[in-house]
Amino acid sequence: MRVLRRLGPTVLAPVLAVVVAVVISALVMAALRVDPLRVFAVMVDFGDTPTQQMTAVVVVLNRAVPLFLAGLAVAVAFRMGLFNIGVEGQYRLATVMAAAVGAAVALPGPLHVLLIVVVAMAVAAIWAGIVAVLKVTRGVSEVISSIMLNFIALGIASFLLTGPFRGSPEGASIISTAEIPRSGWMPGLNGVFGLLGLADPPRQLYGFLLVAIVVGVGIAVLLGRTRFGFDLRATGLSPSAAQASGVDSRGMVVKTMLLSGAVAGLIGMPDLLGATHAYTTDFTSGLGFLGIAVALLGRNSPVGIALAALLFAFLDRALVPLQIAQYPASVITIIQGTIVLAVVVSNEVARRIALRSAERGGAAPAVAAATGDGSTGPGQTADGAAVGTGAGVGRTAGAGQQTTTDARQETGA
Repeated sequence: MRVLRRLGPTVLAPVLAVVVAVVISALVMAALRVDPLRVFAVMVDFGDTPTQQMTAVVVVLNRAVPLFLAGLAVAVAFRMGLFNIGVEGQYRLATVMAAAVGAAVALPGPLHVLLIVVVAMAVAAIWAGIVAVLKVTRGVSEVISSIMLNFIALGIASFLLTGPFRGSPEGASIISTAEIPRSGWMPGLNGVFGLLGLADPPRQLYGFLLVAIVVGVGIAVLLGRTRFGFDLRATGLSPSAAQASGVDSRGMVVKTMLLSGAVAGLIGMPDLLGATHAYTTDFTSGLGFLGIAVALLGRNSPVGIALAALLFAFLDRALVPLQIAQYPASVITIIQGTIVLAVVVSNEVARRIALRSAERGGAAPAVAAATGDGSTGPGQTADGAAVGTGAGVGRTAGAGQQTTTDARQETGA
């Protein structure tokens, strides 16, 4: 019963957001004289033959992999109360650099792929580190600096693609870097379908899916089962209390942003290593901003982010069937937009439910149970816990040593 009581608000928020989004979208379609039931039927239609159905599944999974990584990158920063809005620029710049390095060298297969991935992670981490350094040394808001660095990163990527890294001939309609040799390609996972007795689709399932799963498990263990994860959450709850207990809050800001950026560098790897094998002018964009919605809907939990990524990938895949059926593709945009709005409202509802539950259980009203929704307000951290402000800061810092010690004992850190 206690587990259900704790999970109730956590599960309620994303489910409520999806339901509200579907209802609002249906009302909008009805107002536009479009049959919402028929539109939803087209969206869930994966085809008539096993091959068509498995192809649709592969499309959804391939789209979900970069969305999952984007959500993880945003969630790492959210867990500490930081807003890494620069994921878009970080992964785009990292991908063009990795593509150029991958095309310029010739190595054995595993080493070639590893080099490309390491370059992407390093470039994105360095770019995110600029945000952290500006914050801890000059007090610049990470929201402002990361947004500005997005434009700079996209401009640099465009310059590199059309200049020194250009591999396509003059006059080509699509500008691209040189193609990565086959040793730098990551093989697909379609062999799994044969082992399971399923139809083999013509489209390859990204092999980077396995890497994404490993990264998700690693992030979950790092944030939930290690001293670093405890220090990260403690700093997010109250920097002054964490500082009083011996945690370097400024150092944690830098480390968190570096980790968030490193994960962001992986976002473009599924497409680069599994499909395009080069960075082009029409390379997948917008994943960094979608990652914010995915992280919010998944409530910063790797499992929740995975489910949210699958939902957004399903919606993206439905664009083509809707266009074929001559329905407006803007329906998907409406649904995605209403999901984001509903997430904000439902997270606030879940936070208040958790607060009332904590009050009934005898907890102090000033400290609410953490919901991990990534939203913040006055006196509230990104994990949804209220902290003292004003005069209360002194009390928080004074009690920080005992509070942090007790929390370490509870988490096993």
